[in-house]
Amino acid sequence: MIENLHEKILTSILIGILILAIMTIYANFEKLLLSLKHFKWALIIPILTLSTLNYIARFLRWEFYLRKIGIKIPLPKSFLVFTSGLTMSITPGKFGEALKSYLLKITDDVQISRSAPIVVVERLADFIALVILALYGSFYFNYGKEITLTIGFVILGGIFIVSKKKIFYIVLDQVKKVIGDKFTSKIHTAYNSTLELIEPKILIPSVLITIVSWFFECIGFYLVTYGYSVDISLNLATFIYSFSTIAGAISMLPGGLGLTEGSMTGLLILNKIPKDIAVATTIIIRFATLWFAVAIGLISLYILQKKIKNLKDD
Repeated sequence: MIENLHEKILTSILIGILILAIMTIYANFEKLLLSLKHFKWALIIPILTLSTLNYIARFLRWEFYLRKIGIKIPLPKSFLVFTSGLTMSITPGKFGEALKSYLLKITDDVQISRSAPIVVVERLADFIALVILALYGSFYFNYGKEITLTIGFVILGGIFIVSKKKIFYIVLDQVKKVIGDKFTSKIHTAYNSTLELIEPKILIPSVLITIVSWFFECIGFYLVTYGYSVDISLNLATFIYSFSTIAGAISMLPGGLGLTEGSMTGLLILNKIPKDIAVATTIIIRFATLWFAVAIGLISLYILQKKIKNLKDD
C-alpha cells in the first residue's frame, strides 16, 4: 500500500499542475502573476497556522474515536499515524486515509476491520460539519441550498439505515451467500465499531469538534481574501469554502481537484471579485490547505517508516 502511494501522489500532483495551468490560462498569466505578487504574503503564516489548528482538532477527534472503541496507543505514535494519513487528502473523498488503519496494523497489530470504520465516520462527521457551515450561507445568499439540504438528508438517512441492526443482518445474510463465511467476522467487527461511533453521545461531540476544525480553514480562506482587500464577509467566506469543499468531495475526484477550485473561483466571481484575484485566491488557499496537508503527511510517513524499520532491525 505504501509502495503504491508514491505513484498515486505523483498522479495527483500532475492533475493539480494541469488544473493550475487551466486556471492560469483562464485568468491570464500576466494578470495572475501580478495578483500573486500583490498579495499580502505576511498573512501566509496565520493562514498556515489555521490549517495546522484544523489538523490538531481532527487529531483530537481521531484520538476520541480510538479511545471509544478501545484502541490505546502512545500519543506520539498515534499523532504520526494520523498525520501520515494526511498524505491521502488527495484521494477521492479522502477515503484513502484508510492508510491509518493499515499503519495501526503494522505498528500495533490492530485489526484493520476494527479501526477502518473510524475513517468512514471521520468522513461522515466532515460532511455533516461542512453541511452545517454551508447551510446558513446557502439560505442567506440564496445559493446552493437544494444541494446542501439534499446532502444533509442523505447523510442522516444513511446514519439511520446503518443504525438498524435488523437491516444489517438481512444484508449480511445475502453477502454470506456470495462470499461465504471467510470475511463475515471482519464485516461484523467493522459494523460493531461503526455502530459505537455513530451513537449520538459520540457523534454529536465529534461533529462539534469537526465544525471547529473546518471553521479554522474557513477563517484561513477569509484571510486570503483579506490579503487582497476584497470586500467579503466571514459568513460569505465560510459559505464559499465549505460549499466548494463539499462539491469537491461528492465529485469523488482525487482531493476534489478541479471541482473544488472551479466552485471557489466561480463563487468569488459571482460575488463581483475580479477574475485574476478570484483565481489567485483559490490557488493560495488550496496550497495552504490541501497541498500543505499532503506535505505534512509525507514528512510524518517518512518518520514513521524509519521508526518501523528500526524496530524490525532490532
